[in-house]
Amino acid sequence: MQQDEVAARVRQVIDAAGVSAREFARRIVIDPSKLSRSLNGTRRFTAAELARIADIGGVDVGRLIGTTAGPVGDAADGSPAGGAVPTPSAVRSPSQPRPPSPSPEGGRPLQIVRETVRLIAERGFHAVRVADIAAACHTSTAAIHYHFPGRDELLEAAVRWCMDEDTRRRADATAGTRHAGDELRRLIELQTPRTEQQRRQWCVWLDLWAEAARSTTVGRLHVDYYRQWRGTVADVIRRGVEQGVFRPVDADGAALALTALIDGLASQVLATEPGPPGSGAPGTGVPGTSAQAMHDALIAHVDACLTAPAAG
Repeated sequence: MQQDEVAARVRQVIDAAGVSAREFARRIVIDPSKLSRSLNGTRRFTAAELARIADIGGVDVGRLIGTTAGPVGDAADGSPAGGAVPTPSAVRSPSQPRPPSPSPEGGRPLQIVRETVRLIAERGFHAVRVADIAAACHTSTAAIHYHFPGRDELLEAAVRWCMDEDTRRRADATAGTRHAGDELRRLIELQTPRTEQQRRQWCVWLDLWAEAARSTTVGRLHVDYYRQWRGTVADVIRRGVEQGVFRPVDADGAALALTALIDGLASQVLATEPGPPGSGAPGTGVPGTSAQAMHDALIAHVDACLTAPAAG
């Protein structure tokens, strides 16, 4: 019964946020299917998940789990709870220090996750310590564990957020695009590491491949995500064949070839120091592969292997 009551209170928090359950799952950095199962009563919320729900929803964690009287969302002190670990002994007393206030971008958990992603991109998974993340967030390791009990859970949350952000950017970039050729070119542009943010994202992906080769939990996440990404490319190619934009090719095979080419070229670009436009391009005398050279090679591949010949 208590589990159902907690799920009902979480639903109230989601309704008050005015977003879908999927968007709320993104904000609290958990898999949407886990949130759905917890709301349906087939899975218990973990302490860390309830802490993040309280923090993002701006509610008192005691009211969220039913240890404090009053409606959800009416914090005893009139302010967000800040995400205390939701056990009766962990509800903050007046003598305990108040956690930092949530930031406009989504609260302390999201700040922690973003800084974790940045550090992974700079140093790699195995070189990132909880102490490093705490220093980047200008807080203590205890405050990090306040929201994420262990390093593994934090790294998994960071990977999920990174993958979800990539999916969201692709959806935003291709929204309203009906011409499959234009959509595929937009996807290629998004995958070309021109900006610092794009290079950082690719650094995370490269590290994920190494994790996937070791069959770790994070690596399996990457395998699932990559299956979805390749499926997206295949769907665009399939639609292009139907539109007559692309040749009548096997969409899955074409997607495999194109995504493999993207990966190989991106790894070459990442191994090249970023420089001025044109650096690393053929004929410049600068070693390495530039982002523009990668983009040109991908477009040439699409034109040669996929684009249907012009009529007449």
